[in-house]
Amino acid sequence: MNTIKIFCVNTAADMEVAGGTSLLEIARMANLEPGFTPVCALVNNKAESLGYPVFSPKQVEFLDAGSQLGRDVYIRSLCMLLYKAVSDLYPGLTLRIELSISRGYYCRLLNRDGRAVHVSEEEVEAIRSRMCETVALDLPFKRKEKPTSEVIDIFKGENLGDKVQLLETLNHLYTPYYTLGDTVDSYYMPLAPSSGSVGVFDLRPYKSGFLLLGPDGENPQSPSLPIMQEKMYHAFTEHLKFNKVIKVSNVGELNRAVENCQTSDLINVAEAMHDKLLGRISDDIAARRAQGDAGIVLIAGPSSSGKTTSCKRLAIQLMTNLIVPKMISLDDYFVDRDKTPRDHTGDYDFESLYALDLERFNSDLERLLAGEEINLPTYSFELGRRIETKRPLRLEANDVLIIEGIHGLNPELTGTIDPRHIYKIYVSALTTLRIDDHNWISTSDNRLLRRIVRDHKYRHISADETIRRWPSVRRGEEKWIFPFAENADATFNSSLIFELGVMKDYAEPLLRNVPHGQKQYAVASRLLKFLDLFKTIPADQVPSTSLLREFLGGSSFHY
Repeated sequence: MNTIKIFCVNTAADMEVAGGTSLLEIARMANLEPGFTPVCALVNNKAESLGYPVFSPKQVEFLDAGSQLGRDVYIRSLCMLLYKAVSDLYPGLTLRIELSISRGYYCRLLNRDGRAVHVSEEEVEAIRSRMCETVALDLPFKRKEKPTSEVIDIFKGENLGDKVQLLETLNHLYTPYYTLGDTVDSYYMPLAPSSGSVGVFDLRPYKSGFLLLGPDGENPQSPSLPIMQEKMYHAFTEHLKFNKVIKVSNVGELNRAVENCQTSDLINVAEAMHDKLLGRISDDIAARRAQGDAGIVLIAGPSSSGKTTSCKRLAIQLMTNLIVPKMISLDDYFVDRDKTPRDHTGDYDFESLYALDLERFNSDLERLLAGEEINLPTYSFELGRRIETKRPLRLEANDVLIIEGIHGLNPELTGTIDPRHIYKIYVSALTTLRIDDHNWISTSDNRLLRRIVRDHKYRHISADETIRRWPSVRRGEEKWIFPFAENADATFNSSLIFELGVMKDYAEPLLRNVPHGQKQYAVASRLLKFLDLFKTIPADQVPSTSLLREFLGGSSFHY
């Protein structure tokens, strides 16, 4: 019998197995920790399902739902479980998983005309019960692969027109797909081994549809509890309506627009949408200023949301309202290095609110609002301390002070300032483009791609280093930004319907340079597979004022 050697990262031990042994069988043979339930694995740092057969020596690391990739696999598997339940119970309706919100995934059911139907509590409970029945059956998620033409015929038979259109715009010779019982679907990452391995979930009625809730991040044995995100929902749904008007809601439709040479019009309309949204925010600030309020505008959002360009374009809109914008940076209010808090690893935590001199910041704002002149501080990152230079600032009657920083929505930042003087804006790339009806696009992936391109161009940082740092960035966002998003007076969705088609040519060469031997290769290979779904959109069609230029270069703004 042909045997091969496997190195199991989890146990730091070599194993000998027969050629063709599946990862699931290897997991059962390995001495994994009690209670550890793998849902997928990294094979030579590339994500694979547990049905993957091994025929040559490999390094294998098994992942459970506690890891980021494992959680993604778990959630996507729940999506197919949900699709099967809906297909079984309501064969005349279409399931559409719209977006990630409120710690879950907003789902709607559509009739044959494409119109959303209201889903009752009883119907939500019926779907949840059918999902539980399928979990009890422990049916395998079977990965199959056939010539793309045959898969297209299969999807046509299942009335999955969105998937058909996507495959017809790609040049893939073979296409993988999954079956769960008699249900057929496609997902662009591995799925769990069986329905019995994804039993932690819940469904909750939400708006006209329902939320699919996966395992809680802190307690994976229980489903997440939803939170209210009304302002986020409004920002998302406004763009969903926009997508419907321009007839581009998924990647297949975007690719068709590229094929039909319609991207120039698409870009112009999407850019006009940004102008309209920022103009609306400017008008709201002007109305508040007319009442003597909103002298200070705070702009916050997660990494690579385009906050800087949003500030500059908002400033232009404010000037059309006869308001003079003046900008300062929160970075200049950092405390000296020796007073900077440290994180759990002992490193300086520059993302902590308490890395800022809150007392000096609030004092300066109070004096500015009182009509006094202040001298802005300057922080030297080289020296690790504040230096005083001559930087006088005073707010006149028609001035507005704009401040960009990750803590802008945290009420503790401006704890001594009367809230009526503050106008808060949340900026984030709330991606509303879907791959297809069952595969949404992660807003985090969108922002990561932006950051990879920007870091390489402006900071000479490699893609693998950006990917390595990303989990730390995300932890900071979860702690210091996301909990305060609903405090915003306005939410600006900085995503652009065309951007991933443009970013493709910029990001792919950087991702291909990530070494296979590094753990970051798992993310790089996944993002490459994702970008392969898009047809390229020429960057020269993107105007110099576009928010996307903050990442690509070629902006008419100075940063």
